[in-house]
Amino acid sequence: MNARPRETQIAIGPLLAAIGGVLLIVSLGLDWYGPYSGFSSFEFLDLLLVVLALVTLAVLAATFGLLHTPLRSGTPLVVGVVALLIVLSQLINHPPVGNERDVEIGLWLGLAGAALMLAGAILSTARIAITVEPRTRASAVSAAPPARAPGASTPPPDQTATVADEPRP
Repeated sequence: MNARPRETQIAIGPLLAAIGGVLLIVSLGLDWYGPYSGFSSFEFLDLLLVVLALVTLAVLAATFGLLHTPLRSGTPLVVGVVALLIVLSQLINHPPVGNERDVEIGLWLGLAGAALMLAGAILSTARIAITVEPRTRASAVSAAPPARAPGASTPPPDQTATVADEPRP
């Protein structure tokens, strides 16, 4: 058995893009133009945005090894650009139901979700990851300083013991 603890790397890009995809799907259920949600405002674009967000979630699942997809490496970047362009186009040019209505929070959350999808895709091309290493009992004991009672003086140098001097079971 390997004595070294197992390190886990979490890719930042696909994780950020997946958070953006979930935010985009949630935003479609909220109001985009007055009382109309993203799902009731669009005929086809809402379904396209959901598919783009699901592709982003599939990329995250493939990154963790939960799903095997035939997607190419540039797919998340294309998906993020297309999603952002769609949401920006709906911000600039409202659909017929959104004419003369105020832009609501759902559109802004959709814009943030699409931007996160694109930012995550850009970060995934840079291959930035967080490494998580589990702490072992020995590393936790050696890293912690010895506990002292408040107001207690330091013991003489001959009475101090280090973790390395203690016998191991």
